[in-house]
Amino acid sequence: MLDELSSLIATGIEDVTLVMFAACNTLRIVAYVPQIYKAATDINGASAISRTTWSLFLVANLSTVAYALVNRSDPWLAVCFFVNAVCCVAIITASWRTARRHARRLNPVVQLARIEPMGPCGIQTPPRLNG
Repeated sequence: MLDELSSLIATGIEDVTLVMFAACNTLRIVAYVPQIYKAATDINGASAISRTTWSLFLVANLSTVAYALVNRSDPWLAVCFFVNAVCCVAIITASWRTARRHARRLNPVVQLARIEPMGPCGIQTPPRLNG
């Protein structure tokens, strides 16, 4: 009787942890959407988004995919963390593009800069004054 009760409790705990894991990861995937949107549309060049941190999250998710496939033989766990990895790539890419777009808007002179002719020995000649 005691063994049956212990088995029932253990099964109940396994079910509860599975439901919690599934619910939290579903919410996490949904939570990526506003972050991706903000990274793509931020008017300050996505300066508040750390691509280093998101790259670390990407590596962590990919290592969990490998762990799920190699150590656990669990393709569903691998799929879950692969989707997380794809979302990390989306955030990194969107923030990078937004930052580049912002930098170009702030510094149009760099795009339009005129290269002065080079003098002897590779020394740049001074600009000519009109007048």
